[in-house]
Amino acid sequence: MSKYDFNKLLGTWKEMPFAGILPAGTAVEYKTGTWRTFKPIVDKNKCTNCLLCWVYCPDGSIIVENGEMKGFNYEYCKGCGICANECPVKAIKMVPEHGGE
Repeated sequence: MSKYDFNKLLGTWKEMPFAGILPAGTAVEYKTGTWRTFKPIVDKNKCTNCLLCWVYCPDGSIIVENGEMKGFNYEYCKGCGICANECPVKAIKMVPEHGGE
């Protein structure tokens, strides 16, 4: 069971007030990667580890270890493509979620 029981806290989403506010720190409770239709892939031969993808990713889905981009956390990546758009060397490209590379 979730740390937060939103049905008790707020009722259903239909009952939530317009512009309602959720408690902080709840994003980790919701794995949103299933929303994606495209997913990012990285060409490690092109990647310079500038980490601009990490800076701009709105979901914190870029995995960085010891100052190097290691990949993506696909459980949270929504496939928005911001990382691919911001990559200065075009090392990240978006491919279809199903049937892609």
